[in-house]
Amino acid sequence: MQVTIPDGWPDTVGDAIAVQDSLRPLVDATDPRPPDFRTIAGIDSAYDESGLVAAAAVVLEAPTWQTATTSVAIGEASFPYVPGLLAFRELPTALAALEQLDATPDLLICDGQGLAHPRRFGLACHLGILAGIPTIGVAKNAWGDYTDPGPQRGARGDIRIDGEVVGRVLRTRTGVRPLFVSVGHLVDLDTACEQVLALTPHYRQPETTRQADQMCRRALRDAVARRQRTLGAAG
Repeated sequence: MQVTIPDGWPDTVGDAIAVQDSLRPLVDATDPRPPDFRTIAGIDSAYDESGLVAAAAVVLEAPTWQTATTSVAIGEASFPYVPGLLAFRELPTALAALEQLDATPDLLICDGQGLAHPRRFGLACHLGILAGIPTIGVAKNAWGDYTDPGPQRGARGDIRIDGEVVGRVLRTRTGVRPLFVSVGHLVDLDTACEQVLALTPHYRQPETTRQADQMCRRALRDAVARRQRTLGAAG
């Protein structure tokens, strides 16, 4: 798929925040057409302590959730871990994984925040803008204020930051901890929640995220092992 990869990459917190501020007005939190998501991708990343990064993209076909295609990219995290700036640590390798996909998916699910972010521009927003496709953020934790929804699958409530609704807390499995859903780009919040529920028929996490998580962890273990073999041979 075609991805717009920036020429440069911020290396300071101030520069990274400036990029978020400049791109935030581009986010479109509406469905641009009747939602018809036939292929849905998940993207996730894993790291080791040295900064080695593995990103995996998994594309599933709706409604069977059969795997259509996958890709993996290995890179180095050049930006430090800073709360609210996760995108600048993950994006270069994640974009490389997306660029390797044979075709552009109809929808992208990110393991991270979208508009439910202190500057209203989380990882899902950033990926959505650069990839140019509908994108949803599905996180395990939340920024902002919310009240736990009822215990039944499908129960939901608003997430607010400074009084503004920025996402929803969504119970995807009865009696299991909820997830935190927010718009990334080119999709509205109601549609985002319905898509997340459709992707969680058996597990708490969307099937796209589950498979991408497993794949990037395996890829990271393999990459670490290759690096150790190389260092051992060089020594």
